Amino acid sequence: QVRLVESGGGLVQPGESLRLSCAASGFFFSTYAMSWYRQGQGKERELVATIFSGGYSTIYIGSVKGRFTISRDNAKNTVYLQMNSLKPEDTDVYYCSVVVQKKYWGQGTQVTVSS
Repeated sequence: QVRLVESGGGLVQPGESLRLSCAASGFFFSTYAMSWYRQGQGKERELVATIFSGGYSTIYIGSVKGRFTISRDNAKNTVYLQMNSLKPEDTDVYYCSVVVQKKYWGQGTQVTVSS
C-alpha cells in the first residue's frame, strides 16, 4: 500500500533553513508527481510545491518562490523540500502527497519559525 513518511521539521529562527524529506513506498515512485502541502491551525491546507516525475518540472506558490526548492531522488524514493530564508508565516504542518488513483498523505511534520 502507499506510504508516505515525512521528516526534518523543527524549530528554527527567522532566516534559517530546514530540509524536509518524504520517504515513499508502495507505488512506482519515479512515475508520479509529488507535492508538498502545508496547513496551519484554522487554515485550509495549501499546495506549496510540486515536482513532476522526471524531476525537471516544478511549480511553487508565490510566497515561497525563490526561497523553497523541491527535489526528488528516484533511486531513494524520496522527495525533499529545501526551505531557506524561513519566515514566521511559514510556520505550519507540512505534508507530503501523491495521487495514485486517489490522494494519499503523510502524517505531517511540524515546522515552527520563531525568534
